[in-house]
Amino acid sequence: MALLEVNNLKTHFFTRKGVIKAVDGISFSIEKGEILGIVGESGAGKSITGFSLLKLIDKPGRIVEGEIRFDGVDLVKQTEKQIQKIRGNEIAMIFQDPQTSLNPVITIGEQMMEAILYHHSDVSRKQAFASCVDILKLVGLPAAADRMKSYPHQLSGGMKQRVVIAMSLLNNPKLLIADEPTTALDVTIQAQILYLMKKLSQDFHSSLILITHDIAVVSQLCDKIAVMYAGRIVEYGSKEEVIFDPKHPYTKGLIECLPKLNDDQERLYQIPGIMPSLLELPQGCYFKDRCALADAQCDVYPDKQMLGERSVFCHKIN
Repeated sequence: MALLEVNNLKTHFFTRKGVIKAVDGISFSIEKGEILGIVGESGAGKSITGFSLLKLIDKPGRIVEGEIRFDGVDLVKQTEKQIQKIRGNEIAMIFQDPQTSLNPVITIGEQMMEAILYHHSDVSRKQAFASCVDILKLVGLPAAADRMKSYPHQLSGGMKQRVVIAMSLLNNPKLLIADEPTTALDVTIQAQILYLMKKLSQDFHSSLILITHDIAVVSQLCDKIAVMYAGRIVEYGSKEEVIFDPKHPYTKGLIECLPKLNDDQERLYQIPGIMPSLLELPQGCYFKDRCALADAQCDVYPDKQMLGERSVFCHKIN
């Protein structure tokens, strides 16, 4: 049985201008110890997918349909009190900006120890302190015991991100969700953080969902890839299939956008046009206005086509 199975998940936001279908009927699964990459442009619904898995959707948004089965339990049907026991304990999330993930007026140590003491009433503060120091050493933070007394503003961006990763691992969760974990970091630190996350996922036997707009990152780290566009998954399969033999025109476009070392062209390729507003989605395939292959057939949204274990939503699979 898969650790996480998401079936036909729909998360909509009900605004005065209309219904925003931020996540509109997506399905995927992740096995124990597996790394899944969710990739797509800004506004595709990637982060809302991550928040939905932990029921962190504020009004006017809500999950309107679907299942999120974690270890056989449907999280959609759980009460807030039941979900609180799972958040940070069995499923942990690493948010996009470490600056906003940490309380600026509380020391690193107090924030980390709270994550343990909230879920484990039988653990003493001394034991919690020792566990926090150990995990800070594990993520490569120098002078870990001294850093416990530091406030977030006294740490660099890379150090803060290491603290956030350490906090997410404190209770040895079964599933980690990382939402653009390297956005605010420079390139060299990005590489270190991504390598660290993959290594820790393996060491702790945790599954990892990596949410990113960078398809180059998922090609390096992930076992499976889900490509999202306008609230829906358009291609989903193993890394080898999706990266080396992409079938959906949008997936092909994302890969074409990557810079190539031995390429003499002066300008990078870019997918023409922009993603449609989720309030004004076109009839049929959402990508048709940007797709060179689109014709009258694309005025109807394509059904899922299975190519072995891979699923693709496109009329023009060659």
